[in-house]
Amino acid sequence: MIDERKEEAAALYALDLLEGAELSAFEAELAADRELRHLVDRLRETSAGVALLAPPAAPSAFLRERIMAAAADRSTTRPDHVVPFILPAWAGWAAAACFIIATGYFVVANFNTRSQFDSLRENARLSAIEIKNLNNILEAERLISKQQIASLKGAQTDIADLRAKLATERAEASAQIADLLHQNALADLKIASLASLAGNSPQAQAIAVWNPKTQEGVLSVAKLPALASDKDYQLWVIDPAYPNPVDGGVFQVDPATGDARVNFKPNKDVKFAAKFAVSLERKGGVPKAQGPIVLLSD
Repeated sequence: MIDERKEEAAALYALDLLEGAELSAFEAELAADRELRHLVDRLRETSAGVALLAPPAAPSAFLRERIMAAAADRSTTRPDHVVPFILPAWAGWAAAACFIIATGYFVVANFNTRSQFDSLRENARLSAIEIKNLNNILEAERLISKQQIASLKGAQTDIADLRAKLATERAEASAQIADLLHQNALADLKIASLASLAGNSPQAQAIAVWNPKTQEGVLSVAKLPALASDKDYQLWVIDPAYPNPVDGGVFQVDPATGDARVNFKPNKDVKFAAKFAVSLERKGGVPKAQGPIVLLSD
């Protein structure tokens, strides 16, 4: 960029008014600065154009007589020690040329300034357009992100609903499977009713539920007489595969009600539970029935 000092030196250089060290220094700068050379060329073109535009003029007779009279008067009255200072004939034209060059320079400078201002204004306009475009892009991205978030939330809701539905269906399926298993298990169970054979307790009764797959069962009795401390009731499973009934274990009843609920497991594998029986035996039971039978199934 050309500063004010270089601009002044360029104007003087265009008029060939630089001398000595100033001329050498400026020419060195001129050789290294393309923009400075361009400015000097424009100033020289301007000064040359001004010189060609100036019309030739001859002084009038009246002006000529006045100038000659003044010169004669000064020559007769001038002291010997006074040295006359006579301006060269081209001094006026040089001053006018300097003025015109300066005017041209400022016109060029004003044009450059205006060009720079227009360039800055155009840059500002383009920057505003770019900012507007960026804002539009950001707004579009915000809307897209908002839609994506809404879609994700909707998807999460759908997933939650699907999980709840699957959980419900799983629970229903599990219940159906459990029900089927229960039904199948019930189909395999043997349920037998035991009636009283004892004359002192005709109202006594019992229900035996037997699961042949697990070899386990449940005996529920009611209204059996309470026993002495040295006696037990003993359950037997009658299986035709064995010559003697299979031991199902001993139990006591509630002294007040005569009721009992017994989970039993025979001491041998039962192939087919044909009947169930309850006998009165000594405390701790016996390996083979000895006492009277008090309950027997059909």
